[in-house]
Amino acid sequence: MSEQLGRRDFLKTAALAGVGLTLDAGRLAAEVRWSQAGGTELFPPPALDTVRMGFVGVGHQGTSHVGNFLKIPGVEIRAICDVTPSHAERAGALVAQAGQPQPKLYTRGPLDYQRMIAEEDIDLVFNATHWDLHAPVLLYGMRAGKHVATEVPFAVTLDECWELVETAEQTRKHCVMMENCCYDRTEMMILNMVRNGLFGELLHAEGGYLHDLRELKLTDFYYDGWRVKHSIARNGDLYPTHGIGPIAQWLDINRGNQFEYLVSVGSPGRGLNQWAAEHIGAESPEARQKYALSDVVNTLIRTHNGPTILLTHDTNLPRPYSRRIVLQGTHGLVRKYPEEKLHIEGRSPAHQWEETAEYLKAYEHPIWKELEEQSRGAGHGGMDYIEDFRLIRALREGLPTDLDVYDGAACTSIIMLSERSIAARSAPQEFPDFTRGAWRTRAPLSLGEARIG
Repeated sequence: MSEQLGRRDFLKTAALAGVGLTLDAGRLAAEVRWSQAGGTELFPPPALDTVRMGFVGVGHQGTSHVGNFLKIPGVEIRAICDVTPSHAERAGALVAQAGQPQPKLYTRGPLDYQRMIAEEDIDLVFNATHWDLHAPVLLYGMRAGKHVATEVPFAVTLDECWELVETAEQTRKHCVMMENCCYDRTEMMILNMVRNGLFGELLHAEGGYLHDLRELKLTDFYYDGWRVKHSIARNGDLYPTHGIGPIAQWLDINRGNQFEYLVSVGSPGRGLNQWAAEHIGAESPEARQKYALSDVVNTLIRTHNGPTILLTHDTNLPRPYSRRIVLQGTHGLVRKYPEEKLHIEGRSPAHQWEETAEYLKAYEHPIWKELEEQSRGAGHGGMDYIEDFRLIRALREGLPTDLDVYDGAACTSIIMLSERSIAARSAPQEFPDFTRGAWRTRAPLSLGEARIG
């Protein structure tokens, strides 16, 4: 997918060429705020006793989130919007069954979320629609004075990433990308190990999204076939955040470190055509369709402080699920797939893996210790509940969110930069600095206790 030159890069280029341009007032004000803040968080809104929510999109994942939020103290679900009336009715019934008033339903079409946001007295808009609507819903919500959160990814263009950052700064509203894998039990254990120096100096990490989605893409699982449309039109790492989200936290991205540049390479694409020929028909439109997406996309990222990252996107081939989690430091390494193993020099038998179970006793993250029982039965092994709980905690206690607008923009930008790299024969692509230099002085992410109040 072609992209215009990023606005920040355009301004720099124009200045070098001697063109007299005046910085946008909003951007200039944001940079002044950063210099005054001295690297502190930009979003300390007042604490909310009750978080009143409106949902946009309650299909598969959205309905799961509704169930999570209904179990979290201090949450009221006031409104639900979906293009499929039966989905909205199903979610509304869950709210009523939980003892809350029946939420108002908005089902007049893909833009009815605007009516919901304009009419409803809500604090937080939660979005679980298809990717193309993520940024529009977030922007509309912030401009209406609401905090906003969305399923991954943040956006589908770099311009949208910049607009989300600038709008969050201008409106002083939280804008959060809900990356549930940051709250996986193992990934949080690794974060705790990193904070305790178990691996020494961190040098390299690996992650990705390796998930056989052929049947889901080529049948009616996704509304209006939205996901396969991206496979038809785009070639890059279209879904990097499950892998990069936890890694970014381990490596202090946007908080003392930064993504610097990437290169991406893609394999031939065969998987979708082959599956369609075998399961739908050799002459079917699905089997004859030309898909732009490579079956395997590998992206190598260099960070400013030196550690490297390898990301893999693989959704069109037969395979067991994996996020290919690896973290290597000077004192040892840990991996998650296919089995959880680690090796710590001086503690593990020489040249041998150890099970992580014994280390979990010492390094289980405090948040998991507190929320394990409450999260039992929630989506994706409980991590969905924990991510929802952490969002509500931030809003109710007036705290920064774990992932902020800069994290969402930086992690999502991998999509567009990988597309550009592949299109340019794997040419390196520099990352935008969405923090405008503030990453150098921002404090590392602090994840403390879980409980509210």
